[in-house]
Amino acid sequence: MRARYDDLFGVERPRLVETISWAAGNGDRSENGDYIYGRKRLREIDRELGHLSRRMKRAKVVDPAAQADRARAWFGATVTIADEDDNQRILTLVGEDEADASAGRISWRSPLARALCGSTVGDLRTVVLPAGAKEWEVVAIRYP
Repeated sequence: MRARYDDLFGVERPRLVETISWAAGNGDRSENGDYIYGRKRLREIDRELGHLSRRMKRAKVVDPAAQADRARAWFGATVTIADEDDNQRILTLVGEDEADASAGRISWRSPLARALCGSTVGDLRTVVLPAGAKEWEVVAIRYP
């Protein structure tokens, strides 16, 4: 988030402001594509900067290794689960900005992660997915 904020604020926004200033100096702004598009893009950048700023103010760094109850799955846990056919998946419960389902990192707000939170090894958890309800067994829980 910080890298994206710095790029928008320090690189993209100043470049865009320069383009808008140049376009405004060309006269008629009503049919000036550079000016119109630039203003629109500037509003988008300012909106994203505000969003990123609010997210960074609320963000907390959580060290999963410092988790007091390591027998239960909480934020930061890497959980191995198995379905009825004994197909196993390894998932890590992470923040929304870190989520990458293809790498096994799911948001702690996802339906599967919410079902897993607080579970212990051997628990059966039912998750309602768009394709229907599915039951998972918690096989292992570890923290880095």
